[in-house]
Amino acid sequence: MIVLDSIHKTYRSGATSHTAIGNVSLTVNAGEFVSIVGPSGCGKSTLLNMIAGFVAPSAGSVRVMDVAVQPGQVPKRLGYLFQKDAVLPWLTVEQNVGLGMRFAHQPAAKIREKVSALLGLANLRGYEKYFPYQLSGGMRQRTALLMTLACDPAVLLLDEPFGALDSHTKINLHRELHDIWRQLRQTIVMVTHDLDEAVALSDRVIVLSGPPSRILLDRRIDIAHPRDPYVVRETEQFGLHLRALWAVLGKEYQRIPDSAGQTLEPAA
Repeated sequence: MIVLDSIHKTYRSGATSHTAIGNVSLTVNAGEFVSIVGPSGCGKSTLLNMIAGFVAPSAGSVRVMDVAVQPGQVPKRLGYLFQKDAVLPWLTVEQNVGLGMRFAHQPAAKIREKVSALLGLANLRGYEKYFPYQLSGGMRQRTALLMTLACDPAVLLLDEPFGALDSHTKINLHRELHDIWRQLRQTIVMVTHDLDEAVALSDRVIVLSGPPSRILLDRRIDIAHPRDPYVVRETEQFGLHLRALWAVLGKEYQRIPDSAGQTLEPAA
């Protein structure tokens, strides 16, 4: 469904340059949920933006659904959920969720039917006429997710969508996202700094090195679905995967110089 082939990305400013992504190749299969983790500045969000066509690689190629991604052209049937919810404050919940369908000139009856079904999936029935200022942060993020899902994306990109939420709200949203994904079966790529989140939700977790980034680990999370994000955290498998990921990522953090230019020696 998604193929990144020998991706490099270098940013230039005058005579100086910075290589964020050194050499990344990755294949994501249809229906997979893949999370990308790594140190700040390693190009996680840049990779998402390349898949979406927002940013061009300096070298290498990106394909989505077997079509080459062209800079400035968002692939068909691709949805993107940003860190900050993108709901429009002057529209109600149901109007926000149906906005993309309106732009696509869908019939009003079809919009009402689709919006009602999605609100049920995300436990937002009863809030149809509410405006964003009347909602909690978690409810606004659910509304933003439904805005994307209403357009029937085959590929869904998530850029730390739950990072600003408290732990309890975040885990509740994990449960709802997992349930929605199991029913609709999009291919999902998520960027996150939260290893617990990555293990609880994903089929695979990709660990990137610091810049210029490369893939340090591509770990399959062999925990059967469905997963309850509360219950799965208590299992032995969850702990094993978490420790394996942190063993790699922790050493990478130790390798990266701090603000004073000092590098910690990796733990044995």
